[in-house]
Amino acid sequence: MEEKGGLHEQRLSAVLAQLKNSRARRVLDLGCGEGRLLALLLKDNSFKEIVGVDISDQVLDTAAERLHLDHLPPKQRQRINLVHGSLLDCDPRLIGFDAAAVVEVIEHLAPSELATFAHTLFEFMQPETVVITTPNAEYNVKWAAPSAGRFRHEDHCFEWTRAEFERWAKQIAGQFGYTVRFLPLGSEDAVVGAPSQMGVFSRE
Repeated sequence: MEEKGGLHEQRLSAVLAQLKNSRARRVLDLGCGEGRLLALLLKDNSFKEIVGVDISDQVLDTAAERLHLDHLPPKQRQRINLVHGSLLDCDPRLIGFDAAAVVEVIEHLAPSELATFAHTLFEFMQPETVVITTPNAEYNVKWAAPSAGRFRHEDHCFEWTRAEFERWAKQIAGQFGYTVRFLPLGSEDAVVGAPSQMGVFSRE
């Protein structure tokens, strides 16, 4: 339902800007998919170590092709790594990073998995900055029929309103010693807000 062009590019640009503003040097892209954010990170030499994590080997293969990993100059190749893994697993390889991005991923988790996800990310990995984006369910009425008001992707397990996302994010931030602020992604409607929403967590 969601357009694949403009909104997603805006979303990635906004996430990249938050990562740069955090002055992160070592960055995780959790649920990296086909590597669109990784490609932007790789172009910016301020990011010294970049790790993309995904549970799908096939998707990681696609990301490797998109990033031309086999043909990168050695210094560039040393900056980036792809890791097969789950957002629910406490993987010691993912500890010690400055920042983590979780772009349009949490809505693919079952609600019963969110507590484990939060523990793994905020208590085990403990990046200084976490950027999470997720659809704004209120905006779904703006999409063309017959899908209006339904989930944007058949694999989504839930989609949150702005109030629901903020309630969850503030609770998680308080639980694990972070602060959080919220930003809209995409053009805002006066009634239903923007199509996507972003929470930027900073460790206290």
